[in-house]
Amino acid sequence: MGHKVDTTDHRIDEIASWQHGVVTLRQLEEVGLSRYGVAKRAKAGRLHRIHRGVYAVGHRGLSLDGRFMAAVLTCGTGAVISHISAAILWELLRPIDGPVHISVPSTSGRSRRSGIHLHRCSSLNPRPEPSPSPSYSQQEGGRGGRLLTTHRHNIPVTSVARTLEDLCGSPLLEPHLIRRATRQAEIKGYRLEHLLTDRTRSDLETLFLDIVHRYHLPLPEVNVKLGRWTVDFLWRDARLVVETDFWGYHRGSIAFEDDHARDLDLRSAGYAVLRYDDTQLESEPARVAEDVTRALSRAGVA
Repeated sequence: MGHKVDTTDHRIDEIASWQHGVVTLRQLEEVGLSRYGVAKRAKAGRLHRIHRGVYAVGHRGLSLDGRFMAAVLTCGTGAVISHISAAILWELLRPIDGPVHISVPSTSGRSRRSGIHLHRCSSLNPRPEPSPSPSYSQQEGGRGGRLLTTHRHNIPVTSVARTLEDLCGSPLLEPHLIRRATRQAEIKGYRLEHLLTDRTRSDLETLFLDIVHRYHLPLPEVNVKLGRWTVDFLWRDARLVVETDFWGYHRGSIAFEDDHARDLDLRSAGYAVLRYDDTQLESEPARVAEDVTRALSRAGVA
């Protein structure tokens, strides 16, 4: 009897390891547990109900991936992470508080689930319920045959292109966050030919110049050649340079070394260099303005 229990627990742990710590009631029954056995384990604290028919194994402290997987599993066949949650899963946005966004390939059924924002889309291809297997095939269909759904970290999710398409067509996010997600996708090298994306450098220039005007800073020169480098913004009399970049922007080791070589050259020539990313420009404009003002004041300009 003890050997059978050990084998059952081992199979449960094996399934949960592929699914970020969660299992479905159906999977528990398939490894030999009865409803009574599930209830007994739940009472003993070995299983914890997260959603209807979905349990965390061992403890409730799920990772973000575990929360996403649990939401997918409770929504059944064909469910995928989508919209804001998909952008977070693809690391196009930082985690945002709120429900898990799930798309399902149907137009009827329950519309509300606790902690889940359900989207219904008939163009998504149905897929089997996730299993302990690490191998999943990608799904295509709808919208010109483009890839609509795939997997990331073993979790069913809308493709990057479909995720951005969904966000652009909904009021769920502020426009600047949609732009940020799109820029991150471009930076990471995803193909987005079907999307009309703004150009990144001009967007950053606009963000920074908006701060300059809003906080009444002296106007800088833009895209100025200094020696072998072109800098984003320059206050020539203050010998101050501001460079702007994107959150999470990793262009490779050569570009990384170029940035440091640029800063070293400029400082050697007597210029102060300040750097801000798009998150700071969008979320902390007052602090950026204060920082620039302080640098200009030290040079006797502001």
